[in-house]
Amino acid sequence: MKAFQALLMVCLLAFGTAANAQPYPNKPVRMLVTVAPGGPIDTVARTLAEFMQPVLGQPVVVENRPGAGGTIGAKAAETADPDGYTILLSTLQTYGIAPFLYQNPGYNPDRFVPVSMVAEFPFVFVVPAAVPAKTPKEFVDFVRNSKESLSFGGSLATPAHLLGILFNQANNLEIQYIPYKGLAPSMADLLSARTHMAFDALPTLIPLIKDGKLRPLAVLSRSRLKMLPDVPTMQESGYPTFPTNPWTGIVAPPNTPPDVVKRLNEAINTALSTPEAQAKMQTLALAPINGTPEDFVRRIKTDVPVWKKLVKASGAKAQ
Repeated sequence: MKAFQALLMVCLLAFGTAANAQPYPNKPVRMLVTVAPGGPIDTVARTLAEFMQPVLGQPVVVENRPGAGGTIGAKAAETADPDGYTILLSTLQTYGIAPFLYQNPGYNPDRFVPVSMVAEFPFVFVVPAAVPAKTPKEFVDFVRNSKESLSFGGSLATPAHLLGILFNQANNLEIQYIPYKGLAPSMADLLSARTHMAFDALPTLIPLIKDGKLRPLAVLSRSRLKMLPDVPTMQESGYPTFPTNPWTGIVAPPNTPPDVVKRLNEAINTALSTPEAQAKMQTLALAPINGTPEDFVRRIKTDVPVWKKLVKASGAKAQ
């Protein structure tokens, strides 16, 4: 009898060990997103989730946690269990803007475990059709020779705002910043030339560029864009240190095991490499990025000091 009980115990322990040792993932993965549904960042999350699911063999569920400049979603990700079943679609806002905009953002981006970059949002420097400039240099001359006060707009402490500040600094200009609470009113004023320049994402701008309502002067990408092959980069236009495109990437909670990070990285890279994902990203005017966690770490270390400096130079503070 005792021998039977011992054998039964061994079997139960073996069964429990096998159950606990199921390969990751063995249940749905939750992807937190720091913005509301709709818009480019949410679209990237849902596109990535769609193409990761067949690779992982488990559902990837997008969960929107908007508010407070992305800090609510980031905090939720930082405090989640480090088991790979909660991941965060982080952005430049997560790393380079919110931590310096808020006195207490409620999370520490340095504690996240970078998994993989996902995509860049190609940004374009545009002016309304009424502005007679075809290059950044011509625009600078236009501003200096203008007899009226010129302006640019965008939501507070967003790339649109901060890049405008940087352009002012780079050229010793005083183009006035006008804060907006949303994209629609800022675009309306730009199209009517009540404001005079903008730095914004290609998905938003490309229909207006094609209709001739906005004129692209330069792109922030390292190389020219396929959609705008005749438009030079900011580097080509005489701004070698101007920031490149804002980006998104997947990060995991602190202390997520290396084998889980490796599996997630492989799944993201495989998903983004499929022709279907590449085609969908292209239709969204986005640039998918493959790479290792170390590649992502290097990008963070390169970009964060630049945007930290811009936030401080802007004087912006979260309300």
